[in-house]
Amino acid sequence: MIKSAPLHFLTFLFFILFTSNVHAAPDEIQIKAGTSKITGRLTSANQQDPSNILVNLTVPLPISGEYIKYEGKVDKSGQFSIDVNLETSISLIIMSTSINPDHSLIVKLKNGGTTNLDIAYDLSNAIKEIRANPAMPENDILQGFEVLYSMIVHRSGRPLEELYSKNTDYFLDHAERIVDERAAIIRNDTRLTPSLKQVLEREIKFYMYRTHVFDYEAEMLLNYRNVTQNEDTRPDLKKVDRTYFRFLKDLKLEDSQYLLGFSFFEFQRDVLRNEILSLPSIGDMDINTWLKSVKVILAELVGFDNGIYYDVLAANAYGKQLVEEVRPLTEKQKKNITKYWKGGEIAKILFAKNQQVIELARAKVAVNINDISSVPVEQVMETITGKYKNKVVLVDLWATWCGPCVNAMQQFSAAKDEFRDQDVTFVYLTNESSPKKLWEEKIQGIGSEHYYLTPAQWEHVMEKYNFEVIPSYLLFDKQGKMVDSFTGFPGSDVVERKIKSLL
Repeated sequence: MIKSAPLHFLTFLFFILFTSNVHAAPDEIQIKAGTSKITGRLTSANQQDPSNILVNLTVPLPISGEYIKYEGKVDKSGQFSIDVNLETSISLIIMSTSINPDHSLIVKLKNGGTTNLDIAYDLSNAIKEIRANPAMPENDILQGFEVLYSMIVHRSGRPLEELYSKNTDYFLDHAERIVDERAAIIRNDTRLTPSLKQVLEREIKFYMYRTHVFDYEAEMLLNYRNVTQNEDTRPDLKKVDRTYFRFLKDLKLEDSQYLLGFSFFEFQRDVLRNEILSLPSIGDMDINTWLKSVKVILAELVGFDNGIYYDVLAANAYGKQLVEEVRPLTEKQKKNITKYWKGGEIAKILFAKNQQVIELARAKVAVNINDISSVPVEQVMETITGKYKNKVVLVDLWATWCGPCVNAMQQFSAAKDEFRDQDVTFVYLTNESSPKKLWEEKIQGIGSEHYYLTPAQWEHVMEKYNFEVIPSYLLFDKQGKMVDSFTGFPGSDVVERKIKSLL
């Protein structure tokens, strides 16, 4: 669950849960379409019925640019086996079980291989023993997140600094100091392997620059409001040009180890959609031509003009269309992909994803954007529910930057489709913390009814229903009466039952 205010570190926390490395020396990461298997056995001192235990996996796909959730049931003997799709030769995933869902494990999978985990839980549902084959450092598996969390929530204790009135060089130096300060937590840790430390240090850089540096105007406006406590006026902020993004060179994007990072493709999307960088849309453009125009903008900023990074960026450009917009490749795009990558791994990945999107597109619900910006705050929900008379209405409060919100939508997509021809309407509310251009892109893959509330409207709804974090939900019956409200996605089965009870 995420705070409704743009506390980006919590979003990062959701994604970064899945980031790690588990070898003393970095493995060579190659792009490869394939599958892997994770097997194992779970035992609990509480003598839970094994057949009631679930194993949950989250797998990153850095080329198509998405997280895929897997859920597997444990049999009566405590055994489980789950097959997953991968896009790299080595993948680092997150695993949790219903015995202790709050304890996330970092697991390495090898494309084409099998990883086995035998886990024993004590009476308090803490892990007392874990055996991995192939072997993985136990501290990296069990304690990596603890160190990561300490890094994310670290605060220097210094007074809030006024940054909005300083020049951009000062701000970039300030951001670099903060990154270094947080990375020192990793460097000083004695439990984790050096390779895990390297991955986490890389990830904190991606996090800081994504959430606090990329959108200079938004960050300075937030700083102004925090420093002055003034929500009503807007300061005159400095304008930045492409040279501002010279910090990209410090991220060493030519290193293929970034493919192990779970936040990387989110970083790539920020690069692709940033209005100041203004990279061209790939559309039906020939890939070589597109890359040539991209390199004119990026090469000097990132510090190199060739290598795998640019191929990944092109793949992510297609992935953005496929995953976020749920829009299949055009015939011209397919020809361009075949011409450039021929029968290579990236082409295989994109075409496989395209086939999935074709199936999804057939079932996709049209998007309807509703403007109620002029509606008084106290009439917002009455106005919304009044549009859907004689319908059960599920209202989803979310944001584009809220990982759990988007993840919940993905989990619920199949169940949502089952209500297609029934008296149910799905309504999605967000506010200006979701960049409008990004919001307009993301909702194409969501469908249904969407509202972009004013700050005052959003605040009123959150306060009226006692919501503090998102995702949060409101459920109305066919008479427009609110019958349920809840925070955090409780699972597709639970939400489906709630809706069916009102039909």
